[in-house]
Amino acid sequence: MAAATLARFSGRKIILVESEAIGTVGVGEATIPQIRLFNAALGINEGTFLRETKGTFKLAIEFDGWSGEGESYLHAFGSVGHPSGVLPFQHYWLRAHATGEAEPLSAYCLNDVAARAGKMQFFQAQPGQPAPDVPWAYHFDAGLYAALLRSYAEERGVERIEGAIASVKRDTESGDIAALVLEDGSQIEGGLFLDCTGFRSLLLGEVLGVGFEDWSHWLPCDTAVAVPCAPGGDFAPYTRSIARKAGWQWRIPLQHRIGNGHVFCSEFMSADEATDILLGNLDGSPQADPRVLQFTTGMRERQWERNCLALGLAGGFMEPLESTSIHLIQSSIARLLQMLPGAEVAPAVREEFNRQARFEWERIRDFLILHYAANGREGEPFWDRCRAIDVPDTLTAKIETFRASGNIHREHEELFTDQGWLQVMVGQGIVPEAYNPIADQMPAAELSAMLARIVTRNKQTAASMAEHADFLRALIDHSQRKTA
Repeated sequence: MAAATLARFSGRKIILVESEAIGTVGVGEATIPQIRLFNAALGINEGTFLRETKGTFKLAIEFDGWSGEGESYLHAFGSVGHPSGVLPFQHYWLRAHATGEAEPLSAYCLNDVAARAGKMQFFQAQPGQPAPDVPWAYHFDAGLYAALLRSYAEERGVERIEGAIASVKRDTESGDIAALVLEDGSQIEGGLFLDCTGFRSLLLGEVLGVGFEDWSHWLPCDTAVAVPCAPGGDFAPYTRSIARKAGWQWRIPLQHRIGNGHVFCSEFMSADEATDILLGNLDGSPQADPRVLQFTTGMRERQWERNCLALGLAGGFMEPLESTSIHLIQSSIARLLQMLPGAEVAPAVREEFNRQARFEWERIRDFLILHYAANGREGEPFWDRCRAIDVPDTLTAKIETFRASGNIHREHEELFTDQGWLQVMVGQGIVPEAYNPIADQMPAAELSAMLARIVTRNKQTAASMAEHADFLRALIDHSQRKTA
């Protein structure tokens, strides 16, 4: 991703060092809508992208069993209802909910209704009315995406060198990284080094000594088992996150297979038991041996140190509960482009990058903690422990503000929207004790009519949409005809 983007925009000489002998984690297959901005910036055709990566569309994430066995909700992309006057929608919904006159919150979100129905469609605005709000992301094969970007980067002049790094030379005066020494003895000099070495964090962590900030006391899962399986029927346009005894299982439908994994806490479950649970809950036969991955949730104290910037796992790890791993790579690349240094890296620029990165990571961390801390799985040791977590003050303030008043305060440019926080908090059983009294100024009949219109419109729009699998195949076929 970094090589392709820098080749497209920077005008610099880009050298990428990569070893086929070093494996990749390669299980991050679900995304959020911002990935579309990345592909569009590179000029990658959507149909071509979906064809080459065996991708499918994604409208939401389902959380099954998090608020209690047999309960589920969707965190869907897009709007929930619509504001009226000076108030956001949730205050009107809360007023109706208090008297038992509201539908479930999900009925007011078009993406939720469409995802449950297995539908997908692109919309254009019609004269006098806006287009229906159906933002989307993707599920795709991360290895195939990397291959697509490799071709893109090399076509634009990126020099790819096959080899492993044996040692690193530093400038004796500045302390900056001066060169990489490969196992064959060759040296590669550079002005700016991007550390994409995964959990090892070879340059930032090992060579420059930037420490790791451990967040496992808030997010205690530390192991995952991953395995692909044969597809079972048509692919649903949403990711599934299914609560298990000591963690959760992901299900990501691609065109050619389903990506599966079981994230768990090793203090409460062995890898063998976790593997058995995963293999016992697949849609089809396994297509590979299960892989066990160990991790610690957290981030490097700084992601940019001297002339080295860490991307992806080299800069930190956030479990894939809300599909943010690929986005965090993308946002770091975008931030780098905005702050791209000249001959030297100014300390003030580096500090601002690190400040923005920390803010983004910490707010995503809080959103993930919310799912665990507000779980409804009573009587299970792991989940009981999670409810007892002493959550960060920033999250406490957000939960208590919502619980007391129905208000959601989104700080600056934090990733998740008010509607995202609303869906997860309500879905996890946090229902406010009050709402803004201005909502009472709307006559009861007008409120009922407004809510009914939204529900009816969502049902009608979803019914008019194409079946997800049919829409996807038609888009891919169209892109192939254009290419031919």
